[in-house]
Order: sequence, then structure tokens, then C-alpha cells
Amino acid sequence: MSPYALGGFVLALLPLLVTPGASMALLVRHVVDGGRRRALGVALGTATGIGAHALLAAAGLSALVMRSAEAYTAVRLVGAAYLIGLGMWTWHSVRRAPPTKGGKKSSEPRGRSVYGQALLANVLNLKAAAIYLTLVPQFVDPGGWVAGEILTLATVHALLTTAWLVGWSLVVDRSAHALRRERTRRMVARVSGAALVAVGLRTAAA
Repeated sequence: MSPYALGGFVLALLPLLVTPGASMALLVRHVVDGGRRRALGVALGTATGIGAHALLAAAGLSALVMRSAEAYTAVRLVGAAYLIGLGMWTWHSVRRAPPTKGGKKSSEPRGRSVYGQALLANVLNLKAAAIYLTLVPQFVDPGGWVAGEILTLATVHALLTTAWLVGWSLVVDRSAHALRRERTRRMVARVSGAALVAVGLRTAAA
């Protein structure tokens, strides 16, 4: 793969990368609740989802799903339902959180739970699949090792996404004192939940 193709892919990807979505909503929610350590679960889950889309694209399975109206609709609706459900859970999570010492509430999920939420949010996101069906082929040499080039671009995509999410986690964590006040935590939970529901509704309507 030529450096020009790689550079062109990065430039084309950046506008999509900085557009807020489900991963960003999850990141803000979890960092406010549990600090920067939870950002790793969100970033790794998202990166794994990117890798899954790349593998499916390399195997030609993504194209089959996108060409089948029934399969496309099924995946779209499952993804929408998951995001809407996750958004509703996020909205109510602070209220349900058990009290801890000192009377504060905590909604501490396990690291695997944070990772799993981010992974499913990405894998069930057809916008992410579309990147590997519309954008990536423009930078792949048909005469070369196509699968290898797709995975190379996916690695770059995953690294950039991880850096973007980790960078934002530092910004959010620096505002932790204000953001972790009970009233603010509730507001963040509701805004994050509403954002996830909105993404889910947009996915369902696509």
C-alpha cells in the first residue's frame, strides 16, 4: 500500500472520526462515573468492533449483508434496539445505583461490561460497516493483497479511534470534580442516555 493511499484514507476518515456517536456517549458516561480507567474498556471495545468489521469486509460477508434487504434490515433493527436499550439503561443507571460509604451512589460495572457495551455498539453499527464497503475500497489496490490492505487500514482506523477516545477521556477526567457531583452525574447520565437513544432511532430510521 502506498503512503499516498494511507494518507488519503486518514484524511477521509477524520471527519467521520470526530463526529460524536455511541462510543463517545459511552466514554463520557463511564469516565464521569469511574475515571479514566474505564476509557480503556470503551476504546478497546470500539477498536475490536472495527477489527470485526474489517474481517467481515475482507471475507466478503459485509457486502452480502448490505445486498440482502432482509439481512440488512435485521442487523439494522437489532443494532437500533441495542442502542435504545443501552440508552434507557444509562438514563436510569444513576437512580438505580446502590449507595456506597458516605451516602454516595455508584454504578460500577465490571471492565468486561464496559468493553462489551462498546464492542456491541460498534459491531451493530451499520455506519461502521459502511466505511469498509464504501470508503475503504477507494484506497485499496485491486491488484494487491486486498485482505491485507483492508486490515492495514483497519489497524490505522482502530489506532486513530483509540487515540481520539483516550484523548477525550483526559479532557473529561480533568473536569471530574465538577462532573462527579451528584446532580451533574445525573445530567451526564441522561444526556448520554438520550444521545444513545437518538443514535438508535437514527439507525432504525436509516
